[in-house]
Amino acid sequence: MHDDLLARAQAWLAEDPDPETRDELAKLLDAGATDDLAARFSGTLQFGTAGLRGELGAGPMRMNRSVVIRAAAGLAAYLKKHGHTGGLVVIGYDARHKSLDFARDTAAVMTGAGLRAAVLPRPLPTPVLAFAIRHLGAVAGVEVTASHNPPRDNGYKVYLGDGSQIVPPADADIAAEIGAIESLSAVPRPTTGWDTLDDGVLNAYLARTDAVLTPGTPRTARTVYTAMHGVGKDVLRAAFARAGFPEPALVAEQAEPDPDFPTVAFPNPEEPGAMDLAFAKAAETDPDLVIANDPDADRCAVAVKDDGAWRMLRGDEVGSLLAAHLVSQNARGTFAESIVSSSLLGRIAEKAHLPYEETLTGFKWIARVDNLRYGYEEALGYCVDPDGVRDKDGITAALLVTELASVLKEDGRTLLDLLDDLAVEHGLHATDQLSVRVQDLSVIADAMARLREHPPTRLAGLPVTRAEDLTRGTATLPPTDGLRYTLDGARVIVRPSGTEPKLKCYLEVVVPVSGHTALPAARARATDLLTALKRDLATAAGIQG
Repeated sequence: MHDDLLARAQAWLAEDPDPETRDELAKLLDAGATDDLAARFSGTLQFGTAGLRGELGAGPMRMNRSVVIRAAAGLAAYLKKHGHTGGLVVIGYDARHKSLDFARDTAAVMTGAGLRAAVLPRPLPTPVLAFAIRHLGAVAGVEVTASHNPPRDNGYKVYLGDGSQIVPPADADIAAEIGAIESLSAVPRPTTGWDTLDDGVLNAYLARTDAVLTPGTPRTARTVYTAMHGVGKDVLRAAFARAGFPEPALVAEQAEPDPDFPTVAFPNPEEPGAMDLAFAKAAETDPDLVIANDPDADRCAVAVKDDGAWRMLRGDEVGSLLAAHLVSQNARGTFAESIVSSSLLGRIAEKAHLPYEETLTGFKWIARVDNLRYGYEEALGYCVDPDGVRDKDGITAALLVTELASVLKEDGRTLLDLLDDLAVEHGLHATDQLSVRVQDLSVIADAMARLREHPPTRLAGLPVTRAEDLTRGTATLPPTDGLRYTLDGARVIVRPSGTEPKLKCYLEVVVPVSGHTALPAARARATDLLTALKRDLATAAGIQG
């Protein structure tokens, strides 16, 4: 075994405060597991704009208490440098393995650094933490969650005092403070001194959820709900009860928090099979809607009955429906979305004479739009109450879409009828995604390099009218690792995922529609174009879709 690797592993072992990861690392050392040790000690988990996210385990390339203590100490140093000594840091956590430990460690580090810390009373949705930051006047917030990642992962999401997630340069500044911490023994960690909050913050959040609905609207739509083994159930049920909606029928097998997520391969409503149990429940109860949250309940998935079978609406479809509903309720302010989301939102905003903005991917950018009234992202994220929660919120989004379904139901209509109306009014905007999960990250780098060196000139038979390398930034966007191709009647964006080992390609086609009778032909044309776009893009990038 390499002497340097052995020395680093033993030094880490000597400091590790967690008996579980100490035992894990000791066994690897005893077994001489060089390859495994090398993977764990090949660097450190990088702190970026998504904070930290990674697989649980021992070593600096895994999520563990040692890594979290360093991250918390770096954040504390950053806050103090920016004049926040004595300020409040509020900490939330989900029900994943080690989440409570990571939350307590963070509270101890903040207290030891001369900041005040308050921990939410139990595992709660991420939007409750995002709300609590502004509600309590905190200087920062931390949510311990890996959202919809696999069971073996956990993460650490950081918000500043405006209630939105960090963006550059704060991420690099915090990372530099983390890097400056030489040993855990130099980080004071008292065993008491922070507050554990009561339900006051949660009750204030729930009181605010009413604000997303219009007084006097119908509240009749019936729902099936799955929490996807996460923390959404109790808060969503309380919000629905306050609003006066029928009580959702629960998917019992997925209703309670379970960090092992036993019924799904990936606890993400977008993944194949994740909604099967919810659809089975819908077959029993025949609701108007199926609603799912991801495990930390900041995302909201919606499914509807389409020709007798249940199907998930795409995030872009829900995003457009919510926008149309807000316009109908006389919403005022800016509508915003990320560049990978459907351009239909811009058409809806334009017709309603509302300001509209495009941002980089992620709610850390959407939430910063001036005078934001509504923001969404195609990955099932919707911000419908930006004054309360400057982030995506799967609870309030579920309320709003159920209100919309209720309004339509009173007229004998459905969400699909409204989607048809939007297509006739603005053209059929159809979106899809080519997403490639990799074991070897070099596959993603190679694909991006290939597209940069040999940009496609035609895709799906359509000429590429503009090819942009977004690493250079644009007139309205800061630099990001991505490529955007504008075609005649279509748009393609290619980027590496910020949170998973995936290359993501976002496709949109716009097909003019002369009237409702022309919709089937327009849909067929859109499907053909999207299929061809996927095929040609996979070929151009040298990947298998």
